[in-house]
Amino acid sequence: QVQLVESGGGLVQAGGSLRVSCAASGRTFSRYVMGWFRQAPGKEREFVAAISWGGSTTSYADSVKGRFTISRDNAKNTVSLQMNNLKPEDTAVYYCAAASRGGIGTTRGEYGYWGQGTQVTVSS
Repeated sequence: QVQLVESGGGLVQAGGSLRVSCAASGRTFSRYVMGWFRQAPGKEREFVAAISWGGSTTSYADSVKGRFTISRDNAKNTVSLQMNNLKPEDTAVYYCAAASRGGIGTTRGEYGYWGQGTQVTVSS
């Protein structure tokens, strides 16, 4: 069992940067694949990025590749998403998710634990 709490959302101008973080409870954080998803108003929740147990493998949605970086600190039970060169279309609620699986998952159904989300708004 793991509980997730996101932080770091906010309002930023297009072209700017923002870092969102997720703090996880529990002593087995390092056994979970961690992911970030986002949901814009009126749209489905979509995959953004994921990172393997040890952090050696990552995966990104094409729309954020080269702009976003996912990282984790297993000693601190945290996972972060550094977002650079933000665009108005990045505006969404960003959710942290955890999956007790072997490989990286990129679909919502593969993740069993979710945070409450943090709002990211990018103004043009």
